[in-house]
Amino acid sequence: MDKQTFTELLQSKFKMVRTEAGYTQDSMSQTIGLSKKTLVQIEKERILPNWTTCISLCALFRDSDVLTNSFGGDPLELAQLISRGHCVYPNYEGEAVYWDDLERKNGYRLQYNKSNKIYRVLSPMNRPLHASYIEREIRTYFNRQSDLQPV
Repeated sequence: MDKQTFTELLQSKFKMVRTEAGYTQDSMSQTIGLSKKTLVQIEKERILPNWTTCISLCALFRDSDVLTNSFGGDPLELAQLISRGHCVYPNYEGEAVYWDDLERKNGYRLQYNKSNKIYRVLSPMNRPLHASYIEREIRTYFNRQSDLQPV
């Protein structure tokens, strides 16, 4: 897939991604960094999003089923391949120094980042599942996930 095809496909999926995420046009335009007028033009397929907007959409809505199904996988991975000609995967081993384990339950871990002050939940496979600045929100998520399937 080339950049033009990628951009055109994203243009046709913009509104679906927004509605899937439960965003209004106002909240989506603020999240992506566009004016509402530009967002409406993209959604009505009157203008193509620029490359920066495409990358923003793929990064901020990486978990979108619409994008995953449209591209057959991780949209950000594909964008990186198109832009750079290859995909580089980050090495997260060094980040452990920033995270404190607050709680462990049934293989799930609740962590707090000392540097950027976010909380996250890791799966038993050590995969990040959810992150938030709000401790109560993340604890609720952690308890729901860790109570679902005992290891």
